[in-house]
Amino acid sequence: VSILNLFLLSNFWHTTRVQLAQQKILAEIELIDSLQWDGLDGDTIRSHVKLIDGRSAKLRRYLRSRNSPLFDYTDILVEEADKYHYDYRLLVAIALQESSGCKVIPDNSYNCWGWGIYGNKITRFNSYEEAVRTVSRGIKRCYIDKGLVTTEQIMSKYTPGSNGSWSRAVTWFFHRIDT
Repeated sequence: VSILNLFLLSNFWHTTRVQLAQQKILAEIELIDSLQWDGLDGDTIRSHVKLIDGRSAKLRRYLRSRNSPLFDYTDILVEEADKYHYDYRLLVAIALQESSGCKVIPDNSYNCWGWGIYGNKITRFNSYEEAVRTVSRGIKRCYIDKGLVTTEQIMSKYTPGSNGSWSRAVTWFFHRIDT
């Protein structure tokens, strides 16, 4: 009976994940379909067009393939990177290294970066958006402004006990986002 229950739970979990992924895809299709036509004026067709930053589209494609909750926040990730003058892939690459892209985080924390998590202390945010904006500002102030700009330099403060594997993993994710 236990084995059957485990099998049923596994099937339910898998089906739920597939349904959630399908819902995200359908939501994207609905967004595309929702473009409003203003109508015809002689031989001219007017429509509303929203330009999408190619960097955001790259992040969305990659994060969707990883089934990451950050998928819905790519515009904010790019906006924050531009605001604080760092590579738009940095926060995503760190989140992928620290939490498999927000899949393994403390309950109700929205903390994909291990930001302010040490010992028994857990920094919690109210949303992924708040987390992105806070961590982005912290990366700028605590790392970039102090001259820590490469993954190796960031690692020396972010996770000083690492033997270099953290930096290599973050760099690997940087390159994966571009493929």
